[in-house]
Amino acid sequence: MNARTATEVDLCVVGLGPTGRGLAHRAAAAGLTVAAIDPRPEREWIPTYSCWLDELPPWLPPAVIATRIAAPTVWTTIEHRIPRPYGVLSKAGLRAALALDAVTVRAARATAVHAHAVYLSNGETIRAATVFDARGLPGPGRRRAASAHGIFVGVKQAAPMIAEGAGLLLDWRPDNGASPDAPPSFLYAMPLGDGRVLFEETSLGLRGGMPQRELRSRTLRRLAAHGIHLTGAEPSEAAHYPMDQPLPTPGVAEAIAFGSRGGMMHPCTGYSVANSLSLVDTAVAALLAGRDPRADLWPARARLVHWMRMRGLWGLGRLTADQAVAMFDSFFGQGPRGQRALLSAHDDYAALGAALVNTVAHTWPFRWRFDMVGWTHRNRWLDFDYGPNLDQASAARRYPRTAG
Repeated sequence: MNARTATEVDLCVVGLGPTGRGLAHRAAAAGLTVAAIDPRPEREWIPTYSCWLDELPPWLPPAVIATRIAAPTVWTTIEHRIPRPYGVLSKAGLRAALALDAVTVRAARATAVHAHAVYLSNGETIRAATVFDARGLPGPGRRRAASAHGIFVGVKQAAPMIAEGAGLLLDWRPDNGASPDAPPSFLYAMPLGDGRVLFEETSLGLRGGMPQRELRSRTLRRLAAHGIHLTGAEPSEAAHYPMDQPLPTPGVAEAIAFGSRGGMMHPCTGYSVANSLSLVDTAVAALLAGRDPRADLWPARARLVHWMRMRGLWGLGRLTADQAVAMFDSFFGQGPRGQRALLSAHDDYAALGAALVNTVAHTWPFRWRFDMVGWTHRNRWLDFDYGPNLDQASAARRYPRTAG
């Protein structure tokens, strides 16, 4: 197509991560004419995607799941087994399942995104009855953030911590070397189905997030405490993104934010892919019926759930390590519906409200509840000093058996 020409479609999707690709795929399958925009539409997705398997929509084939964990483990002061299947997604399998054969794909950068038009860096214009903005989020700045540093380790070397068929959803055991007077973090550890295990030290809810150097040091010390000593040549990944994205407002004449950009990232966990994919058909059905998809995606019940989860995010970001352990110990002592209401249910506001109240009410000592609800220490970790940024050589001198 020549530059500065225009294409007319029913739907234009900007951004071809799993969420945007899923929306374009399902809309085209429903008979809509669809265009999709991404600077590099064939690039491999970098992050590791995981989810509760019952969150995935039924139209996805089994091949999208790389690893199944029947009952992942949570460590607080005790071991909790969560009897709910969890999985790591296959990026290749997911991409194949979200084929774009019936979609007009443009490998270009969107320079302007409006309600009914997208202007591209190559001079082309895509005009659409509806535009969805499924691009990722910008850096968090001072916003409440999720920060993680992951290291990929072979399954045999990882065996002291991760047995076959097992996975650590949250490991709050105090073996990451962090001071009790420092912001808390936990370990996430999952087999990926390709002969590797991802060990990822994670911080949730801190304003501005936690530095990668701090998370890496904690990961190395935690692994060393379990007899896993690395060479420093192991591949790694990093994550750093805001968790407090607001919801889109129905009726506003602008592109419809979708996926993590549209508030579908869970404010307390940072998960977004499965929830977004499960809502794709809701958006497509609204388009086919001539309704504003934002109203169908975010009815009053779902907006209330998001509001309550945002309060949970603010509470999580001001706790000490001991308080976080006590809170999660209380939460994972609740029944399946309460856990599901917080972790994944889109609009179960009654169960979520009960879960939050019960979590606070059963967290001890009593005085810690004031921090959880925000009556005290609202900005406890703001501008926390993590110390100097160690270069590789000095880090190796401090942690000679573990650092790279």
